[in-house]
Amino acid sequence: MTDLNPNSEMDSLAADLTVVRDFLDRAEPPEELSSNEREALLAQTKELMAKKNAKLVAHYYTDPLVQDLAEDTDGFVGDSLEMARFGRDSNADVLIVAGVKFMGESAKILNPEKTVIMPTLEATCSLDIACPIDEFSAFCDANPERKVVVYANTSAAVKARSDWVVTSSIALEVVEHLMSKGEKILWAPDKHLGSYIQKTTGADMLLWNAACIVHEEFKSRGLGDMLQMYPDAAVLAHPESPSSVLEIADVVGSTTQIINAAKSVPNKEIIVATDKGIFHKLQQVAPDKNFIIAPTAGNDATCRSCAHCPWMAMNSLQSMLNSLVNTSNEIYVEPKLAQQAMVPLQRMLDFASKNRLQVKGKA
Repeated sequence: MTDLNPNSEMDSLAADLTVVRDFLDRAEPPEELSSNEREALLAQTKELMAKKNAKLVAHYYTDPLVQDLAEDTDGFVGDSLEMARFGRDSNADVLIVAGVKFMGESAKILNPEKTVIMPTLEATCSLDIACPIDEFSAFCDANPERKVVVYANTSAAVKARSDWVVTSSIALEVVEHLMSKGEKILWAPDKHLGSYIQKTTGADMLLWNAACIVHEEFKSRGLGDMLQMYPDAAVLAHPESPSSVLEIADVVGSTTQIINAAKSVPNKEIIVATDKGIFHKLQQVAPDKNFIIAPTAGNDATCRSCAHCPWMAMNSLQSMLNSLVNTSNEIYVEPKLAQQAMVPLQRMLDFASKNRLQVKGKA
């Protein structure tokens, strides 16, 4: 069984929500920096990080400058849960999370004793926005016979309402595990990832109706045209993409799995259907290959994200330094809520450990 949330208020895709449209209409790109300005900001930031015993954890989709700063200062670049786990295992007093807000919340849940700050608290996620806790709780209450499995791209409150939290690389294994126990599943929030899992496993899944504004824009017709231009190219796609795109892909996987595939496939030309922020890491791990962004719904003048999350782009060096100077933009999660959200998170971590799985993914 595959179904979508029948709630009329949630019939629109995340990309069509008013709050998403309004933000994208007023969003401005980060200010361009001269080389001197950039070097000065980097030097100030590094000095203050050392003084405050702060570590930077950055997502693959952030600015290459931010990713390089994290690695140059013994921080971490990766997926959201791995970012949080790095912070948990670090002796840092302050964690700077360069990503979007749910990533900061996850870091705080796993590191309650640490100060967690972000370059900006405005950086959010269309999947998080499209799954508000009140409507989601009502949906869960209406289907009490189902195990609630949520993607990590959700708020702390939604995680606390779930039975399992998963990332894209472990979701299939968790769903197969629940199937083996005869469980029916309520899945949220990404309908494309949920549909991919349902088709792959055959699970009985009730799907929430939301989508990532970046991956929603990849189109199979344009991808087919591009393959005529690059007939020997491999196609790597994140499972948040529409099913018509996934059907064309040679590899479907999480962000980390895409990076690994880029190294292992023999093709010299690779078309990538995920946020183009990943290209910095792809070019580092496979410098001999030509990476091409998959076609989206429009061009730079008309599309909504143009294969790059506008919220990830808000993580600038200047905003990061300002947050560090003032210890502002701190993430708070109410302790009781954090304890509740930690239960399904820990369930996933324990499952991964028992089955020797890596818990990585876009989340």
